Amino acid sequence: MAGLDALYQEVVLDHAKRRVGATDLAAVHDDERSATSHQRNPVCGDEITLRASLAGSGDGEVVADLAWEGLGCSISQASASMLTELARGTTTAEVARLTEGFREAMRSKGRLPLDEEVYGDAAALSGVSRYTARVKCAMLAWVALEDAVRRAGG
Repeated sequence: MAGLDALYQEVVLDHAKRRVGATDLAAVHDDERSATSHQRNPVCGDEITLRASLAGSGDGEVVADLAWEGLGCSISQASASMLTELARGTTTAEVARLTEGFREAMRSKGRLPLDEEVYGDAAALSGVSRYTARVKCAMLAWVALEDAVRRAGG
């Protein structure tokens, strides 16, 4: 299992460096179907500001775009990157299901791994749930997306 943990660590570090969706939010166009959420982890100081733009309506409402900026540890930054890659183009209902599943896995203390077929690279964060102090780091962007979608009307 040590080899798998090393692979997952590599995926996390890669996303922390690549930072899919990370941008200067001042340069991102805002419209009536977008909203921004700022979340902060008071324990370690990690911060994420995420803007979600929605399109469509009803069951066809989708997260048309995500953009974020943040400061913090590799876990919080990688989680935001992984979430962006996963959630863009996904219905708001599916985002809610993914977020709830991610939250459940993070609260499981390592007993409930994330399915790679469903969560893609974000499955690499499954091991974080064994470290209570790091769970909030992994959850930060997910909570921001949940809040931004709600504010945008999703």
